[in-house]
Amino acid sequence: MTDLDFIFSRRSIRCFTEEKVSENQIKLLLEAAMAAPTAMNTKPWHFVVIDDHDKLAELRKTLPFGKMDAPLAISICGDMQPIKRAVLERFWVQDCSAATENLLLAANALGLGAVWCGVHPIKTLENGVSSVLNLPKLVFPLNVIFVGHPAEEKPARTQFDQAKISHNLFDIGWEPVLDQD
Repeated sequence: MTDLDFIFSRRSIRCFTEEKVSENQIKLLLEAAMAAPTAMNTKPWHFVVIDDHDKLAELRKTLPFGKMDAPLAISICGDMQPIKRAVLERFWVQDCSAATENLLLAANALGLGAVWCGVHPIKTLENGVSSVLNLPKLVFPLNVIFVGHPAEEKPARTQFDQAKISHNLFDIGWEPVLDQD
């Protein structure tokens, strides 16, 4: 066991029980998401919490890879309405992605399951989710995260691949010198 097990054990969960996610858990998920870093501390995000059965069904119809029957979904959106718009337009995807990863890790730490369903940059998906959630013109959905109590279990893993690492220059392989314990 290491301090990083909560990262290695985070997996995309697509099967959920009917048990609801508590309001306390939802608040913790959102607090964790909003602990993410953002460019110039702009915090360009807006979170839409969806627990209405009919709205969840509409989202499942809209998203080709979002057919999960979860009791909760959270759409993380970029809000381009604030004044610092030039900065927001350049970095909202990165900022909202960092918030998304924090939310996913928090879900795992709370014993919940979650899966990230991408929306942006596919216009038909953006338009569909925007319509379902009644988003204003300058708020863009990055994704929809389905969350619930897992009805499946997946083993922890890493997808570490030494071949995808260079050292100082692109084609020079990195070989770690591991501590001798």
